[in-house]
Amino acid sequence: MTERADKRRFASRPGNPESWIRAAEPQPTGMAADNAFTARLTIDITPELRGRIKVAAFRRGITVTEALRELLAREFPPTAGDQP
Repeated sequence: MTERADKRRFASRPGNPESWIRAAEPQPTGMAADNAFTARLTIDITPELRGRIKVAAFRRGITVTEALRELLAREFPPTAGDQP
């Protein structure tokens, strides 16, 4: 039998776990310096709700990301003693 060649993976994991969380350089998105690093959050919603969110964001002239960040910031304001 012949040996299989190692398949290359689509993307490799970084060796340092901290680099999974933070990008090497902040992305030029116009965000303030204190918001340069972000964390990804995945939620399951219905296609109908996703559509409503997209339409509402479009009508406001903002992205879905901006709309959801604003919503979450309003709903979960920082409180005394919160750690970054």
